Amino acid sequence: MKTNYKRMIQTVSLLVISCAFLWGCSFLNDYQDSGELKLNGLKAPVKVLRDEKGMAYIYARNRDDAMMAYGFVTAQDRLFQMEVTRRFAQGRICELAGEKARSLDIRMRTIGFFRNAKQQADILAPEPRRLLQRYVDGVNAYIETRKDTHHLEFKLAGITPTKWTIQDSLSLAYLLSWNSAANLKTEIIAQMLVDVIGPEKAKSLFPLNLNPDDLSDNARNGYALNALQKPLGLTSGSEVRDYLSDGPLKIGSNNWVVSSRFSPGGKPILANDPHLDARILPGPWYPCAVITPDLRVVGAGFPGLGGMIIFRNEHVAVGVTNSYGDAQDLYVETIDPANPDHYMEGDTSMPFAVLEENLSIKDKNAPDGIRQETIQIRMTRRGPVVSDIFPKLKTNRVLTLRWAPFETIQPDIGLEKLLYARSAPEIRSALSNLNFVMLNFAFADTDGNFGWQTSGKLPIREQRDGTLPYVVSDSGDNWKGWIPFEEMPHAFNPDKGWVGTCNHYTPPSDYPYYYSSHAAASFRYRRLKQLLDSPGLKTAEDHWQYQRDTLNLMAKTIAPIMAAALNTRQETAEMGRILSAWDFHDDADKAAPAIFQSTYRFFALMTFQDELGEDLSETLLDNWYFWQERLFKMVEENDSPWFDDISTKQIKETRDDLFLRAGRKAADQLKAEMGDSPDKWEWGKIHTIEHVSPIRREGFGKGLVGSGKIPVGGSSETLLRNYYAFNKPFDVIVSDSMRMVADLSDPEKVLAVLPGGVSGRLFHPHTKDQIKPFISGEKVYWWFSDEAIQAHTQTTLVLNPS
Repeated sequence: MKTNYKRMIQTVSLLVISCAFLWGCSFLNDYQDSGELKLNGLKAPVKVLRDEKGMAYIYARNRDDAMMAYGFVTAQDRLFQMEVTRRFAQGRICELAGEKARSLDIRMRTIGFFRNAKQQADILAPEPRRLLQRYVDGVNAYIETRKDTHHLEFKLAGITPTKWTIQDSLSLAYLLSWNSAANLKTEIIAQMLVDVIGPEKAKSLFPLNLNPDDLSDNARNGYALNALQKPLGLTSGSEVRDYLSDGPLKIGSNNWVVSSRFSPGGKPILANDPHLDARILPGPWYPCAVITPDLRVVGAGFPGLGGMIIFRNEHVAVGVTNSYGDAQDLYVETIDPANPDHYMEGDTSMPFAVLEENLSIKDKNAPDGIRQETIQIRMTRRGPVVSDIFPKLKTNRVLTLRWAPFETIQPDIGLEKLLYARSAPEIRSALSNLNFVMLNFAFADTDGNFGWQTSGKLPIREQRDGTLPYVVSDSGDNWKGWIPFEEMPHAFNPDKGWVGTCNHYTPPSDYPYYYSSHAAASFRYRRLKQLLDSPGLKTAEDHWQYQRDTLNLMAKTIAPIMAAALNTRQETAEMGRILSAWDFHDDADKAAPAIFQSTYRFFALMTFQDELGEDLSETLLDNWYFWQERLFKMVEENDSPWFDDISTKQIKETRDDLFLRAGRKAADQLKAEMGDSPDKWEWGKIHTIEHVSPIRREGFGKGLVGSGKIPVGGSSETLLRNYYAFNKPFDVIVSDSMRMVADLSDPEKVLAVLPGGVSGRLFHPHTKDQIKPFISGEKVYWWFSDEAIQAHTQTTLVLNPS
């Protein structure tokens, strides 16, 4: 009894000490959000009002002051996040993390985000330069004058923030673009398949891209395999798999707009939920409002970038998804056998251009704690040699990267025009200059116009394909100009009264250009069609619920087939019974989603592993978009030779044989996780998300500064997107990174919520205060009208000219 009492006292004492520590740190890691401050560079006073979420509403008398204040408040809340992201884009993470980040930094230096951002910064036109410069001025005003309120994280990480530059902001723009450009991964996987099983058999596994709005003959099967005569010898182990999984963001998204005739208020409603890896608190988006005599806008952008790409102003609303247009190609170039410092351009030997860059690597054994290393980056006329990243690659050829954003740099980048757009045509005009990123922008205006438009530049390929690396055999090239902006995928005021994109393949069957071989499976978009094609008016609250819809249309087709197979054996019959009674909603408290996901995962592995081997099959399967639609079709048609296990010579396995085998493996896995009773195998017990602090991602105290593991529903196939890595089931790595529903008939507010919070400061009350409403679906708002903003104001800070 005394022992238990003593333990209780110790526990209570630890709790009290922890609470006192958190309370004290919240004061140490705060900033001034009320009263007055002087800011050099302002022309007139600026008011910064903050609401119950800590979100800033900036009132300024002119654009310049508004943008400077925007930079200032962003730095107040997110400077540490900006610093880490800047270092990532620059290839400087090993200064903090040491040798383990060296290969990542070399990769970033090789691609050249920061290098190319300088080229962009040097030629910016006056107006976009002015917007970015004023934003940068605001960031630097905070860095230089408010050192006493810098984030506690800087001290904990041993970092001193330095001045921000336009080049820094533009490097983040290219980083955003890179993470939305996934075709490089597709090319590497496609080439690995050719290396292992040959071109013709590889073709049977290449991505199947379907546009549910045009199924006339839209499945892409015309892959140009004749370009590749022999394997390249790409290493097929963990080296490539690690490369394919590296990066700070995993990108998806849903967006849609319904026209005035489906809106109770008589004006369009726009919904957007971008899907990213949002587990690092406070999340990737920074929400803010800016009000000047000629602008009233509330929205979100990436901290440090400047501008907003998800927003509403008094005239328009805008939301984004990843378009997955193929803006990058790998080229296979031959090293001159007589001179390894040269490569062959047809019959001509050309010297590699060589760039030298210096890495500063944290090293406790170095005299000053930092080890210096000079690296060399080889370049051909097409781009950097990226195969140098793979030290185990054994070939007399090199892979070089060509990427459209680095070749389409121009003075106007479109961000300012987008923010100030007053109509749907003005949005499209702004997007015509937004060359640096491939996104699908959904938009609407108060006059009732609506649509979507793909941004960015795509090459016209002579070979009409970009699925595989292009083998350079002479001095020619696969790129022969650019697809005109007017011919990029888009829709404007369609008769059906709505538009939407869910990362699916969007070009029609008669599209005259090669667009991409990498797109999401169509299940989310098909579900969206069901919801938006249903008759009747749909309120903003209806769209808020649609964003959390859990109906899995892939499971609706496959689960009955799976259940029938499982029902044939006693040891899996209970699993079959649960699947047979399922309504196909991936809800956290149901057992059927856990049974389906686990069984289907083992089924996919068994389908491919016997012929591809463990390394290649896991590399393939961890990139869902490559194979998901293809395997779905195999299951539907039930005649694929891939179902036969080649290791069993005397038996020819069928689809249902594999489902039964997979069910047994799934049962073993789920029993180990949740016990013997299938009825208690709830999806949310194994399908969880955990939000963590950037300075405490693992180990003791992680839960104290994070969220702990939270059960969640949804899946990769539902509008409520909660995606797990195939090789690391079932922890969520990609989810909604925010949700927004903007009703242009509502003058007061916008429905919007973050998975973390506004502030990026450790222990701050607004770092993770939105997690609970985000998970529950509770309505949270960005305020739009003066009256609503004033009614919800908690603090007021006046920034005065000095």
